[in-house]
Amino acid sequence: MSENVGRWLRDEIENAILSNEFAPGERLDEMVLASRFGVSRTPVREALMQLNAIGLIEIRPRRGAVVIDPGPHRIYEMFEVMAELEGLAGSLAARRLDERSRQAITAAHERCEHSAEAGDSDAYYYDNEEFHRAIYAASRSDFLEEQCTQLHRRLRPYRRLQLRVRNRLTTSFSEHCGIVDAIFAGDGDEARRLLRSHVGIQGERFSDLVASMAAR
Repeated sequence: MSENVGRWLRDEIENAILSNEFAPGERLDEMVLASRFGVSRTPVREALMQLNAIGLIEIRPRRGAVVIDPGPHRIYEMFEVMAELEGLAGSLAARRLDERSRQAITAAHERCEHSAEAGDSDAYYYDNEEFHRAIYAASRSDFLEEQCTQLHRRLRPYRRLQLRVRNRLTTSFSEHCGIVDAIFAGDGDEARRLLRSHVGIQGERFSDLVASMAAR
């Protein structure tokens, strides 16, 4: 199975969990999921292991995969911490930028532009992920990069979902433009401020989306 199909399967299960189609406490049966998505049990098992790693489900002895509800407050707390970590990464990137990092950020930024113009929120998310990872790498702090990557991975379902809020895609890319300008200008304080705001807004947009879904 290709990487793209495996990612699609994981994202589909994520979507079902976040839309409450699979409710907290519900057991996810591998055979049922395989039949539903038209795949074998192996990619389903791999997808569930990835979801377990980010805390969206929990694989329990004798019960298998069970949906976990971290609660919106917990998720918002993670966004708060992510905002601080990304702000620090942006500040260090501005101070330590080299040509290789500049090229990596530029390439990821251009890919984001293309997916934003296409209005493809899922494609934009994955291009956006590479954009943020390029900034983590540009910080030239291995420990910070590890922490950012780990928390980014845990927030992946929620960061992806909040991009579906109306006009968020265009606004997100506009925020990227300011972040790139600050980093390339060597303005660490401005890069920190913009990245903290960028991630903080993601948390707010996610809260808005959860509220709108609950009202339906």
